[in-house]
Amino acid sequence: MSHSIYTPRQQYVLLIVCLLVLAGLVLFGLGSYITGLFGAGILYVVLRPWWAALVHRRHWNRQLASATLLTFALVVIILPFTALTLMLVNRLQFYAVHTDTTQLMAVLHAFERRIGVSFTADQNVQTLIRQGLGWLSQRLPSLASGLLHFVIVIGLMLFTLYFMFVQEEGFLHGLRRYLPFRDATLRELGEALRNNVHANVLGQALISLVQAILTGLLLWVFKVPDALFWGMVSFFMAFIPVLGTPLVWGPAALVKLAQGHTGQGVGILLLGLVVVMNIDNLLRIVLARRIGDIHPLVTLVGVILGVEIFGILGLVIGPLLLSYFMVLMRVFERENRHRPAPADTAAQP
Repeated sequence: MSHSIYTPRQQYVLLIVCLLVLAGLVLFGLGSYITGLFGAGILYVVLRPWWAALVHRRHWNRQLASATLLTFALVVIILPFTALTLMLVNRLQFYAVHTDTTQLMAVLHAFERRIGVSFTADQNVQTLIRQGLGWLSQRLPSLASGLLHFVIVIGLMLFTLYFMFVQEEGFLHGLRRYLPFRDATLRELGEALRNNVHANVLGQALISLVQAILTGLLLWVFKVPDALFWGMVSFFMAFIPVLGTPLVWGPAALVKLAQGHTGQGVGILLLGLVVVMNIDNLLRIVLARRIGDIHPLVTLVGVILGVEIFGILGLVIGPLLLSYFMVLMRVFERENRHRPAPADTAAQP
């Protein structure tokens, strides 16, 4: 009878190492497709109250209720958001190729003459514009360059979401069994997930939509070219706390002022500050009481982190990851605080 050369402790450590290595290979193999799994988790949190109402209260068949909600998510959430994103990508790519930077430089120089301060260098501004447009187009998905990738991500998202609903009890039991956290920590993580998804999906999407409509109307009233497109841009910019839509209507007002349209420029600035910004603050106060409140700094840093890693879906995933990190840090602090101090074996004088 052969005996293992490893002690039980070594076997335990090697088992953990093997699990971590295999998990790393799985994540590496999934690559960018892992956004489909994150998307499924987000949609599960958003749609679960409706699923519970259909299955537990109205006693619908699980498969029928799941298929109904998946169809709703595809038609009402996924396809419109994807179409909006692709329209934005196509227009950004068009601007990246066809933008005449000499016209923009003329506007900037006119603005410099009006304020009496020189702050631009032609080459630097042109390089900055092209780099900015290129960075945005790389972070946003494009059907032209990745139709198969898009189909696989959406299919993986819907497939995962379907089984999360149909086999909900087994899914939740597996999470509780295999996640290395206590019940209190799991409840805290679940609460953080609900708050973040509600604040950054339901709440922020509603705020962004209202601000996009107001910004588009504001620019259209004051005759800014391509107001519909810039309203669409403001929808995504509104996910960024503090900065948000001023990144859209602010430059438009400066361009109007530089072109000599003082009334239009001042009107955009005043209405942007008084109406668009205040609507944002009012909606955030109201929604924070109803669907969860996330600190603006967490959202801002999370958006930067998420967009860099996950693209457009990082607007939601980034703040979620940062919130989870903060929750686990609180758990670590709490566990260390309650851990008994080691006995003092030093000799007493």
